[in-house]
Amino acid sequence: MILIDTNVVLDVMEERYPHYAASATVIDQVVRRNVIGVLSAHAVTTIEYIVARHADAARATKIIEWLLVRFQIATVGKAQLVRAQSLRWKDFEDAVTAAAAETHGCNRIVTRNISDFTGSPVDAYTPEEYLRVF
Repeated sequence: MILIDTNVVLDVMEERYPHYAASATVIDQVVRRNVIGVLSAHAVTTIEYIVARHADAARATKIIEWLLVRFQIATVGKAQLVRAQSLRWKDFEDAVTAAAAETHGCNRIVTRNISDFTGSPVDAYTPEEYLRVF
């Protein structure tokens, strides 16, 4: 079970090159059910906001509907926020992502920003690393 970070989803939804190909392949593995994909609850709201701002609300709604059918959602509540605080990272949002992955039972995080997950309770991989190793 892998938690896919916000930036990987946005690589695909916004066709961000040169990151698009590897990120799309990881998401395709979730779509094909080769792996269980998870998004943190706060990632969903961030994705909706960014897509609505760069495209339009209708496209954002369709993307969120698509994601909700294909991905599990990792809860972000008090337990995850307390756990994130205990990590004492500079970037609280990344700490919340790691805590959500941990409490949801994910064994990997796929992100383009692995340096932000140094010391994570769940190992982090770039999309390229994930595809090469798994």
